[in-house]
Amino acid sequence: MSQVPRTGHASRAGLRLMHVHAHPDDESSKGAASTAMYVAQGVDVHVATCTGGERGSILNPKMDRPDILENITEIRRQEMERARDILGIRQDWLGFVDSGWPEGDPKPPLPEGCFGLVDVEVGAEPLVRLIREFKPHVLTTYDENGGYPHPDHIMCHKISVEAFHAAGDPERYPEAGEPWQPLKLYYSHGHSRPKAVALHEAMLAHGLESPWAERLETWPENPEWDARVTTKVHCSDYFGVRDQALLAHATQIDPDGWFFSIPREIQVETWPTEDFELVVSHVDTELPEDDLFAGITPDA
Repeated sequence: MSQVPRTGHASRAGLRLMHVHAHPDDESSKGAASTAMYVAQGVDVHVATCTGGERGSILNPKMDRPDILENITEIRRQEMERARDILGIRQDWLGFVDSGWPEGDPKPPLPEGCFGLVDVEVGAEPLVRLIREFKPHVLTTYDENGGYPHPDHIMCHKISVEAFHAAGDPERYPEAGEPWQPLKLYYSHGHSRPKAVALHEAMLAHGLESPWAERLETWPENPEWDARVTTKVHCSDYFGVRDQALLAHATQIDPDGWFFSIPREIQVETWPTEDFELVVSHVDTELPEDDLFAGITPDA
């Protein structure tokens, strides 16, 4: 059962939103508060998870045990089920195998058969099928750099863009269902330097140690990149739901880690939005936006 508080916005009934993510936990670390808000307003939200996260590192020291590692595939599925219920979403696995994070200089080749090596058209086919079945009005994914350059995030971007454009074309993927064209495509901009700077300065102003201090020393300014954000969705009332969903991914999220060192009150006061870049729109809308559904009306 969903733990998202319902707000009774019946006017949102009939709207559908799909997020495409690389791994289980990405749906909770990127855009989860706005997801929870839209669910509370009556929007039908679906997450497509490209891989099972089989090669993800265990990032919570309390979960770094042999019994967890031996059963990581099933455990990560169970974590996803808990997060899905907390957020109140539907979720499907696209069935690809995690590529892992290649380390070394030079980096080693990716494992054979992993998601990062799939042909883009092959990788997009199950997503096209899911889009045509769910019929989202809005689709979100990562930017061309994957948000960060994990091979699965970059491939997630590639198949999402391919599927967004192909799903409405009856000549593409003819065996994958009746065509459906989503109306808007967004890239998530969850980890921006301006946001990090704002939170860093707010922590210092409250006499607290900032988890961003070291990272900001080597994070160059890039005003052109920052200007790509077009849409800031106010969703701070749902930061608590986001945090619950994050903690459901116990192998990935350390409750004593850096993220939870920033008090929620400071986050709400300093940066109450989740931010997106409108890439394609088949409806009229005015920028900047504060709603992923700006210009879209629910189905009759």
